[in-house]
Amino acid sequence: MSEEGGAVLVVYDDPSGQRSLSLDDTSSTEESPDETRLSLETNSNNNNNNNSDVIPYIGQRFSTHDSAYEFYSEFAKRCGFSIRRHRTEGKDGVGKGLTRRYFVCHRAGNTPIKTSIESKPQRNRKSSRCGCQAYLRISKTTELGGPEWRVTGFANHHNHELLEPNQVRFLPAYRTISDSDKNRILMFAKTGISVQQMMRLMELEKCVEPGYLPFTEKDVRNLLQSFRKLDPEEESIDLLRMCRNNKDKDPNFKFEYTLDSNNRLENIAWSYASSIQSYEIFGDAVVFDTTHRLTAFDMPLGIWVGMNNYGMPCFFGCVLLREENLRSFSWALKAFLGFMNGKAPQTILTDQNMCLKEAITMDMPTTKHALCIWMIVAKFPSWFNAVLGERYNEWKGEFYRLYNLESIEDFELGWRDMVNSFGLHTNRHIVNLYGLRSLWALPFLRSHFFAGMTAIGQSKSINAFIQRFLSAQTRLAHFVEQLFYQPNETEKIVTWKSDFSIFLALKVAVAVDFKDQAGEQQTMQQNLQNICLKTGAPMESHAASILTPFAFSKLQEQLVLAAHYASFQMEDGFLVRHHTKAEGGRKVYWVLREGIISCSCHQFEFSGILCRHALRVLSTGNCFQIPDRYLPIRWRRISTPAKLLQCAPSDHAERIQLLQSMVSTLVTESAKSKERLDMATEQVSIILSRVREQPVSLQSTREISSFHRNL
Repeated sequence: MSEEGGAVLVVYDDPSGQRSLSLDDTSSTEESPDETRLSLETNSNNNNNNNSDVIPYIGQRFSTHDSAYEFYSEFAKRCGFSIRRHRTEGKDGVGKGLTRRYFVCHRAGNTPIKTSIESKPQRNRKSSRCGCQAYLRISKTTELGGPEWRVTGFANHHNHELLEPNQVRFLPAYRTISDSDKNRILMFAKTGISVQQMMRLMELEKCVEPGYLPFTEKDVRNLLQSFRKLDPEEESIDLLRMCRNNKDKDPNFKFEYTLDSNNRLENIAWSYASSIQSYEIFGDAVVFDTTHRLTAFDMPLGIWVGMNNYGMPCFFGCVLLREENLRSFSWALKAFLGFMNGKAPQTILTDQNMCLKEAITMDMPTTKHALCIWMIVAKFPSWFNAVLGERYNEWKGEFYRLYNLESIEDFELGWRDMVNSFGLHTNRHIVNLYGLRSLWALPFLRSHFFAGMTAIGQSKSINAFIQRFLSAQTRLAHFVEQLFYQPNETEKIVTWKSDFSIFLALKVAVAVDFKDQAGEQQTMQQNLQNICLKTGAPMESHAASILTPFAFSKLQEQLVLAAHYASFQMEDGFLVRHHTKAEGGRKVYWVLREGIISCSCHQFEFSGILCRHALRVLSTGNCFQIPDRYLPIRWRRISTPAKLLQCAPSDHAERIQLLQSMVSTLVTESAKSKERLDMATEQVSIILSRVREQPVSLQSTREISSFHRNL
């Protein structure tokens, strides 16, 4: 060994017990179960303890060979290395039995060269073994009557750097997870929290500095993976059991599944009562994200998501599939339609999956299929960064401009110019995007309703929403349980086991994201008090009293812009264009008698919000309120009472929501004068008396009582 490598601390040997020793000889070695490769390479200085009472010495005696191993292991840890069991002489139960043992440095010996097998992938990992000669030899003796073990050889000569105390703990031999810690980790896994969160929480519990637990995040992941491998079918059984338990608790919980020829779980889909109720109102536009996989079984995970009236994502359902093929996707879509009482969405956004595209065409023939723009854009760096180099950002800006155009003709011309300008005629991704343009480019989609989910800001919100409840460490059944749990106002964390308190809080936080957004809606309702009217137009105050803050902000933006447009009446409608333009414009058709207005820009059809062009025509025509049909229920300030609507048919639910909206408008309008308020109070009192005279069934009474408890 070179002098820079290490230092010769001490070498002892008892001639009486000498025998030729070759640490490179692996033919008769006994390897320790915890033998692993060095996980931390370092150039730290030697850290040696020369205290005589802790250094092995010739003649040192131990009652068992295990106690000798433990002593040597503690010595090695203080010095900055770890050990493993190596050679043995003799065998228990044969002749004199086991007579001699060798313990060596973990870097002793050299890794044998493996024979390469072409059909089998090889793991290209660097070995930590470097032929280190440090060792401890013990021999069994019966000189004093009973058998004992005596040190007959010891060398502490290392040909490699030894580790500092804060580094040696990373060696695999010293990274251990106790049984109590294993139970704790498995309990944490049930809550669905990440491994990183587990580590931080256990550091707090044990009062150790970050990174000073006796194990690493990798050890925890390996532990969880080993438990998953104990019984590959356990997850499937747990998942089905969880779904059946949820069905027992709530008859309105729905799930479907299929088994393969070996009676193993093949596909499973599920949805919740509250999700089905939300779908009745907000299921007109749906995102079906199938880009994720659940690591427990490497199964594709599909998530149905929509957008509610407050501009927040809402969860509709989940599906796990064995395969990503036409048969599986078709089954998933049929299961989803079954959950939603056969009601198909008007539009559905998905990833670029041709099997899924074909399944939608077959099973949702009336639904407009489009591709999620954020899923396409996410692939741009790998597609175009190397091709375009410094011009990548310039090209991306031009792509967004084309994507947001209104006219198909302008898009076609602009795309041709873009391809010529950036020299992308033969690029296969450009060719593929152009071939699918009718599925992602807005000029081709504006006549279909997407609830604003194609906007970049909203698409990021939906993507973040999906990512929040995807956890690589969450087991299947716990994933379902996590979504199913619905805390109410009176439920307290103390009703759970005390050691679950902090983790339950995390779990509830996740569950609230998907199952109960009432708190967020209440906050946004309070924002109504802070709404600032910018135009002073009666249409603006009218819309503010009906629409949610999210929807009103979109309409208010159009109202402000409408003031910059001029309208010209023509034989078949109106021409509306910006006051600075002498040509072009949008055609607006208004049938006053029927209260119907439409614009060639199709913004209302696309987003459910009237455009600046139509608003300009309404203002010119002395219209002081937006026609009721252009304030859709899905954007109004309504809150569906979940318990009351659980057993109600969809038309009954819509009537309740409409009534809520009318009452809200009544209060707003009545408060404008004393005369209005007096008249409204008198008429409402009469109506209330008449309503109370109507009979109420026992079932209805229970529903109403349940509804009030949840207010």
